[in-house]
Amino acid sequence: MSGHSKFANIKHKKEKNDAAKGKIFTIIGREIAVAVKEGGPDPANNSRLAQVIAKAKANNMPNDTIDRGIKKAAGDVGNVNYKYVSYEGYGPNGIAIIVDALTDNQNRTAANVRNAFTKGNGNIGTPGCVSFMFDKKGQIIIDKEEYDGDADELMMMALDAGAEDFAEEEDSFEIITDPDAFDGVLKAMEEAKIVMASAEVTMIPQNYVELTDETAIKNLNKILDLLDAEDDVQAVYHNWDE
Repeated sequence: MSGHSKFANIKHKKEKNDAAKGKIFTIIGREIAVAVKEGGPDPANNSRLAQVIAKAKANNMPNDTIDRGIKKAAGDVGNVNYKYVSYEGYGPNGIAIIVDALTDNQNRTAANVRNAFTKGNGNIGTPGCVSFMFDKKGQIIIDKEEYDGDADELMMMALDAGAEDFAEEEDSFEIITDPDAFDGVLKAMEEAKIVMASAEVTMIPQNYVELTDETAIKNLNKILDLLDAEDDVQAVYHNWDE
């Protein structure tokens, strides 16, 4: 798989999120609660929790905030009632969109997600209608400004830990893994004290679609902005080549 770096997009998201850190931390807090409920409070024995912690650190969540979230979730397991749900649909010009949400009210979330699609001239589809266009992969992005080591050494470290692919872009390095190998590669990066701009299991498009029509671009941005503002939405994946 050739690297298609999303670092510019990740930086853009981080800049937007920096203005709303409270929301991002709330979202990650929910993920911590669900992870602890499913597998316990020890990240060494709970791979989902380890992944959420990596995501929290990539979003600059303080360690004490992470620890408090884990302890709170461990003492409140019986009251955690969030459920993962996923929606698939089409934006303008057939752009494929997947929305992952974590909610305690599926009717509310479904209505809000559908509303976002409708306002941007898109539509919700049936489960599986676009997910076949994506590959589920572990993805680690490293900002070159945060890494002063040798690129070849980083590549060999990643491949030795089980990565599938390593790509060097103008401003970043991208490491791709099978989802089952993600934890091992993540652990290798953490042990080497590599600063990661992003580390998560994500959905990577098999092909990207360009948009040239200004109205379509405006409508797609409307969908994405409305979804980004929705508290229940955890992640949005699409195949628009921004």
